[in-house]
Amino acid sequence: MLSAYRVLDLTDEKGLLCGKTLGDLGADVIKVEPPGGDSARNIGPFYEDMPHPETSLSWFYTNLNKRGITLNLETGEGREIFKKLVAEAQVVIESFEPDYLDSLGLSYSGLEKVNPGIIMTSITPFGQEGPYSHFKATDIVGVSMGGMVRIYGEPNEAPCRISLPQFYFLGSLHAAAGTMMALYHRELTGEGQWVDISCQEAVAKSLMDVSSWWDLNKVNIKGTGSWVFTPRPEPLGDLHIRRVWECKDGHVVFVFAGGAAPGMVASSKALVELANENGMALEIKDYDWSKWDASSVSQEEADRLMKPIADFLKTKTKTELLKEALKRSILLAPIQHIGELVQSPQLKHRGFWIDVEHSELQSTITYPGCPIKMTDFSYRPQRHAPLIGEHNEEIYMAELGLSKEDLILLRAQGVI
Repeated sequence: MLSAYRVLDLTDEKGLLCGKTLGDLGADVIKVEPPGGDSARNIGPFYEDMPHPETSLSWFYTNLNKRGITLNLETGEGREIFKKLVAEAQVVIESFEPDYLDSLGLSYSGLEKVNPGIIMTSITPFGQEGPYSHFKATDIVGVSMGGMVRIYGEPNEAPCRISLPQFYFLGSLHAAAGTMMALYHRELTGEGQWVDISCQEAVAKSLMDVSSWWDLNKVNIKGTGSWVFTPRPEPLGDLHIRRVWECKDGHVVFVFAGGAAPGMVASSKALVELANENGMALEIKDYDWSKWDASSVSQEEADRLMKPIADFLKTKTKTELLKEALKRSILLAPIQHIGELVQSPQLKHRGFWIDVEHSELQSTITYPGCPIKMTDFSYRPQRHAPLIGEHNEEIYMAELGLSKEDLILLRAQGVI
């Protein structure tokens, strides 16, 4: 889909997923690293638990479908070579601290003189301007200052982060979308753009209705763990309803409710009937779910209804419960772990998991594929993540016209 475009990727871990996403869609993405390799190569975990700049699984994933060269932008010769690359490219993506590229004469205004239609996408923790613009941030700092940590965790305990990185990934995905919109604008007008991405803003935008709860009710949404809370005044107090339930081989999510929603009434009634058929939950066999009212039911009554359901669910596996949920229209679904996702018949049918050959490791590694399917676009990986300087000769000699002797000299001078 993007095979007409060349992207120069100067990012570190803050923006690597942006280039990977564009590469997934067919763009010719050239990862530009300093001589010796990018620092992101040292991020674990590592292939077969062997720490090495060429075995980072994080690097493998976020640099799939890219070519790779080494280039020292802090040398005059390196900057001149980079400008030659810019002249033939459509996009530059970078994640340096604001003003760094400007200090090298490689800001958007500088590159625009080399290539008037160039698009530069800058990915930083807090954006190019503002009181936080020069702050540095790890993932836990970023998701905390973006508000995400505050809405996760168990009731009455400290906030909790998601265990895998979110801050830079969300920023990178917004950067990929912004880059593609800038490319669309360029096709219409011929004009380039400077796309300024704040990872903090990308995280804040992912919080769904949290901001509207504050705007309308001045209520801070907080982590509820396995439960759903309904705020109520005293003397009733908040109502706690379980949403994540233990089963025989893991957990399921089940919407426990009734009242004015016919689908929820039918779902809760059907689950109780299933339990009754197994000789359980007989004490709530005749409960009228249409009378359920979260605004007035006592916590004691809710607990009385939930306990027999919880006891029943513990006797069944996720597979058994899903089969019955589909047959009986019960609002229940299994909570899958990654091993189950790898074996998922749905993902297998859609060809989501893709094997990528790593000849340098004499191995094949399974990757998540591209969730985007289109009539005239079939995703397939172009190449594994580049080794350090893997495509130096291909790009510098075959495409820029440098000689073998030029490369030897540039390498000796620390330029590549």
